[in-house]
Amino acid sequence: MSLSSSLMASSSSFTSRNYSYNVFASFHGPDVRKTLLSHIREQFTLSGITMFDDQVIVRSATIAPSLTEAIKESRISIVILSKNYASSSWCLNELVEILECKKAMGQMVMTIFYGVDPSDVRKQSGEFGISFNETCASKTDEERQKWSKALNEVGNIAGEDFLRWSNEAKMIKKIARDVSNKLNATPSRDFDGMVGLEAHLREMESLLDFDDDGVKVVAISGPAGIGKTTIARAIHSLHSYRFQLTCFVDNLRGSYPNGFDEYGLKLRLQEEFLSNILKQDGIRICHLGVIEERLHDQRVLIILDDVNNIKQLEALAGDISWFGRGSRVVVTTENKELLQQHGINNTYHVEFPSRRDAHEILCRYAFKQSYPHAGFEELALQVTDLCGNLPLGLRVVGSSLRGKKEDEWEDVMNRLESVLDRDIEEVLRVGYESLDENEQTLFLHIAVFLNYEDGNIVKTMFDDGDLDVKHGLKVLENRSLIELYDKKETIKMHRLLQQMGIKAIHKQEPWKRRILIDAPEICDVLEHAKGTRVISGISFDTSDIDEVSISPRAFRRMPKLRFLRVYKSKEAGNDVVHIPEDMEFPRRLRLLHWEAYPNKCLHPSFHPEYLVKLDMQDSQLEYLWQGTQPLTNLKEIDLQRSFHLKELPDLSNATNLKGLYLSYCQSLVELPPSCSRLHKLKDLWMDHCTNLQVIPAHMNLESLKRVSMKGCSRLRHIPFMSKNNIRQMDISETAVEDVATSTSLRTRPLSYSMIGCRKLKEITHLPKYVTELDLRKSSIKKIPDCIKSFRLLLELKICGCRKLTSLPELPSQLMLLSANDCESLEEVASPLHNPNARMSFTNCFKLRHQAIIQQWFCLGSAFLPGRQVPPEFDHRARGSSLTLAHSASTRFKVCLVLLPNHQIREDRSSQLLCRRVVNGDVANSDDKSFYFDLSRCRAEHLFIFPSGLFEEDEEEGLPEVHREIVFEFSSKYNDFDVVECGAKFSTDENSYESESDQAATTIASFMGAMNADPTPIIASLMEYESMKAKYSNERAEIQLVIVNGDNQQTCCRTISSLVSSVYSRYL
Repeated sequence: MSLSSSLMASSSSFTSRNYSYNVFASFHGPDVRKTLLSHIREQFTLSGITMFDDQVIVRSATIAPSLTEAIKESRISIVILSKNYASSSWCLNELVEILECKKAMGQMVMTIFYGVDPSDVRKQSGEFGISFNETCASKTDEERQKWSKALNEVGNIAGEDFLRWSNEAKMIKKIARDVSNKLNATPSRDFDGMVGLEAHLREMESLLDFDDDGVKVVAISGPAGIGKTTIARAIHSLHSYRFQLTCFVDNLRGSYPNGFDEYGLKLRLQEEFLSNILKQDGIRICHLGVIEERLHDQRVLIILDDVNNIKQLEALAGDISWFGRGSRVVVTTENKELLQQHGINNTYHVEFPSRRDAHEILCRYAFKQSYPHAGFEELALQVTDLCGNLPLGLRVVGSSLRGKKEDEWEDVMNRLESVLDRDIEEVLRVGYESLDENEQTLFLHIAVFLNYEDGNIVKTMFDDGDLDVKHGLKVLENRSLIELYDKKETIKMHRLLQQMGIKAIHKQEPWKRRILIDAPEICDVLEHAKGTRVISGISFDTSDIDEVSISPRAFRRMPKLRFLRVYKSKEAGNDVVHIPEDMEFPRRLRLLHWEAYPNKCLHPSFHPEYLVKLDMQDSQLEYLWQGTQPLTNLKEIDLQRSFHLKELPDLSNATNLKGLYLSYCQSLVELPPSCSRLHKLKDLWMDHCTNLQVIPAHMNLESLKRVSMKGCSRLRHIPFMSKNNIRQMDISETAVEDVATSTSLRTRPLSYSMIGCRKLKEITHLPKYVTELDLRKSSIKKIPDCIKSFRLLLELKICGCRKLTSLPELPSQLMLLSANDCESLEEVASPLHNPNARMSFTNCFKLRHQAIIQQWFCLGSAFLPGRQVPPEFDHRARGSSLTLAHSASTRFKVCLVLLPNHQIREDRSSQLLCRRVVNGDVANSDDKSFYFDLSRCRAEHLFIFPSGLFEEDEEEGLPEVHREIVFEFSSKYNDFDVVECGAKFSTDENSYESESDQAATTIASFMGAMNADPTPIIASLMEYESMKAKYSNERAEIQLVIVNGDNQQTCCRTISSLVSSVYSRYL
């Protein structure tokens, strides 16, 4: 059993502080001062841990003020519970004070049970209880209850049990190490000084009520720019330690466009969400129940930021049953109606800050302190009032005033006064007007055309002009007008600032406008060729027009036009855009974004020499242009859903192309040979190009990372890709017959999906570094023997491979084997060696499952056909209840016989409910649930799982003596029956490889596969105790971290940090 603690401070003390002592120890002197405590002090001194010295305190019936202060000034309190601890009212009062500090200040509390049973402490029983009763004999009932409550609480804090250690010195070293780790886990200072945040957090924490074991959904509502996201980020930063998994999903607005495939969009949202929260790139799912299946037993913290569509909530937080007990979901939105629709009643509406707080916000950005410089006091107050107390406005205006003189402040105030009576968003215009002309031009182009665009693409789009884009982006970031994220590569502008930019354009005189955004004005310009030489961009929303006929000479008078965007923001309307066959595009066009382009090709005079991004989704194009064109500036081509596209042009000169998106180009037959020379290409998406048959023979593209050819049903051959660094390869539903040497010589980890390849009968070679292999519903007859050497393979999915008769020896570190509906499968060559591995053989009725049960008994869980509990399980009972008596230290396996009935439904997963009652204590029973897809189950099946999957901590709080445990199993939806139960105990410690050893083995395997020395990582890992069963997800995460590490040093550093965080969570 390990030390645990109440970790970080709540909002009442979220600002970092300095402590006088690292540790305060509460103990009964005669029991431990000359023995255990003296050794702890010595070890702490060697470890550099400062501990309060109580020698100067004179003990009495009440706690001295100096001792109370010492408790408050200590980062951690360690309570040493010995046999006579409860005989001292001093100790008991000290304990009450410690727990008060834990509750009020978030102080960490650790426990050591020195010769006493934790149960005796909680219940005040045994010799410990006798001492307690004697102490309480002359005390009031109020004091007795207060002490009893404190002992119950501290007894429930898992800690070191002295009696379980054969070596005291090792125990003390571990305690010192645990204390050091907790001291090193300093709370985040990211939100120090955030004005008013503490009050917001108090309100949010009251609604979230982290002590409640139920699942809660809490919303943060308010206008744009009010600080909703900041509050949500603070909650995530300060309270993530409480949860097993956390996820911050930002930029949800716009992730659910109207008029598209609703089911497909929900799938995509869930895939991205699961990849985020499980820290596994490229997760693919085939139904909408996966979130519930993966997270129903996990305590999770999920932040859904800037939600603007009810479908987003339905996809990501459809029901609280999707998440484990104690989970919290926080939703930020401007739309209160959306919250009502989803039944979210716990809402915190963020109000505008007080005048005092607003003034401080302005000062922090204008003066970098909480008050104004001398001489600016009155000016700061006036500007605060003029900003209307909008936090985003205060931040932007304050940044623009930084370093300005008093007369410049006066000018700003004069401008602000003119917009006070208008929409509060106009306040943001002040920051815009503080820019020079070139910076304003860049700002407006980002607002209209380039938000969320790659910064490098933006720089290329302007590299032929007189704008210093690099400097301009830096100025905009410093003025808080944009953010640069994803390693400073992606530009993000707040939506409110975008709106302000659009209003700024509307305010310009028509003949001075560089950017046209008003649809009637654009119609007039394009129909009558009224453009001017100053126009650099057109953003044409055709949603609200009926018909427009563009003049052949429309763009001739716009030689500076660089950005052309034609789109439809609303599905309603019958807009028609007529384009003459001889219409000429501007020669120096940088962005051509024209949705549903109606012509079959671009005009022969079209010159793509300067083009950086071509986005013509949903077009009627059959081809783009003829011949070889200069394309060195081109970085992205998106022609998705251009159903009539028959051919691509020669792309030989597109040497800087990074993204080629051709999904649903159903008339496309081949990729031109020139694609094999796109050496900077990273993404190649060609899903459902149903007529695609030819890909260049040698796609040796070293930059290629993601390839998807799903649904290319006529594609028979995948080219040889020996030099690439592909991370994802999806050739599902293609006509490939053999993977042969495709990608076999690659040297980077790969997720390989071949779902539904009906003509795939064999794989003569496989990429050695595959991490996930998905062959579901293929016609494969044999898995190659070489798979046993795939040291990075974590998941093998072969469901529905009906011609597969046997499986060869599999790699030892495999985490998941999914083989449902393999009707011909008879043999699996050898057992897996991973104690947390999961395997499923639904409807594999030819499988010799008895041999599997005998050989694979040490596996984590298994699902396979069977009508009765195998004889290996020597504790059996008919029906759905099983009673066991065993020692707390004994591990065991559970086996259930499940029989589906007529209430099985295909639109939901079945749910097995398990309840564990220990020693008849129904009030403190534990519940667990498991999900299965039994909709295709045609007979009885066995579900085998280890006790550790049910119990979060098998030893915590349980007596060493034998105990009675009753397991009660049931179906949540009554769609299957539990026919029989069984269990088998294991007293042979060697029959279960310790999880720390398994983790070390896995790490060694991965590091060896990457040609790196695993010794440093394993050395640090082996310092810890054995790992919990719940660690399985984190181990997969660690494996992926190692796989994706740039070098050994990075791997070691990352793994050490990850291991520490995981252990601190579960130990």
